[in-house]
Amino acid sequence: MTDFETVIRSRRVVTPERVAPAAVGVRDGRIEAVAGPGVRWSAREEVDLGDTALLPGAVDLGTGVYDPGLEAADCYREAGAAALRGGVTTLVVSPAPARPAVIRADDLQAQRRAAAGSPVGLYFLGGVTSGSGSLDLADLRAAGAVAFQCSLSDGGAPDMAALDDAWLRKAMAELAALDAVLLVHAEDARELGTPPLTAEQRPPRAERRGLERVISAARSVGTRTHVVPFTAAECAALLSAAGSIGVGLSAQTCPHYLCLPAEVLDPESPAHACRPPLRSDANRKALWSALLEPDSAITTVSSGHLPAHGLYTLRWSLSALWTAARRRGADLDLLSRWTAAAPAELLGLAGKGRIAPGCDADLVAFAPERPVSVPGVDRSPYAGRGLVGEVGPVWVAGMRAPSGDSGPPHTWA
Repeated sequence: MTDFETVIRSRRVVTPERVAPAAVGVRDGRIEAVAGPGVRWSAREEVDLGDTALLPGAVDLGTGVYDPGLEAADCYREAGAAALRGGVTTLVVSPAPARPAVIRADDLQAQRRAAAGSPVGLYFLGGVTSGSGSLDLADLRAAGAVAFQCSLSDGGAPDMAALDDAWLRKAMAELAALDAVLLVHAEDARELGTPPLTAEQRPPRAERRGLERVISAARSVGTRTHVVPFTAAECAALLSAAGSIGVGLSAQTCPHYLCLPAEVLDPESPAHACRPPLRSDANRKALWSALLEPDSAITTVSSGHLPAHGLYTLRWSLSALWTAARRRGADLDLLSRWTAAAPAELLGLAGKGRIAPGCDADLVAFAPERPVSVPGVDRSPYAGRGLVGEVGPVWVAGMRAPSGDSGPPHTWA
């Protein structure tokens, strides 16, 4: 086999079967072949990463892109540039906060036009509100929404208000007919009070009550449901038990919930804005235990990037997650499963999240032993921290992304 555009070799290539030495042949933006390291192929460019691992590009599920003060197109370029620096090659964009929130097909098309200059792959979630009719949801699905999202409390925008039980069941029934996954922010509005508690005061019981409502609705309707984000470790048994009664329920958490206990936060840390809040160190440890259980119902880990709330997390999430995961014996296969394969499988993105023939050539070089220092002036919750695991270079659809933290994000080297 000859004339690949690019051949990338590494002693640690993360494939669906194993982590092993391999060569990856890329042509026309896709992975055409994966073979042993000794294979001899001709290519216009050959890259030998040595001991640096080659991972599938991360698929970030539920990314908030809207950044107050920026034009919509700039929001997508900024988010895309941060994603590339963090090893994320695909963003699955939350419907809110956005201007406009994506609750109708026209809204999705407007966001797609604004995102035309993004340097990463983009998919969109459709928003579900108490006014969403079956035609709106069907139109959103036909327009390209890969899944849908709702909230049982504050949905991030005035036009995505909380769903009550009647509307939740109605939406679930309609989405089941569309064979679509529903992502749910499961904090219960009644447990948060009126006006809602501050971000830091929101109790774990709000998640428990919301999770009970989701399980009850999903059990009667049969909709595949993903809780985003899941933080209250005391609810892990309830989440896991849903499967035993036939409920298709899974969940996602974020690296900051796994890495940053509330007790050590600086008073000025942007992590104080997290909703649900960062919880205790004991909760953090229990959340790790739940994530690492065999067949855990917590299947995906994504950044929780939400500039509208001051959470700029895309750049460091992969390294932060790996820093904590490796201490607990997790390997690169698990890291890639949480961040790439599982979110792609959940949404049916067949060409994403894997290093295998036929998949998109979205690839990330990752040095898992290399120390990384987050600048003290960084806007992320990880500012000033020492992490492990350096990202770079990155390929999107076979094209090498620009290196470094500067330069126009929509150009390619």
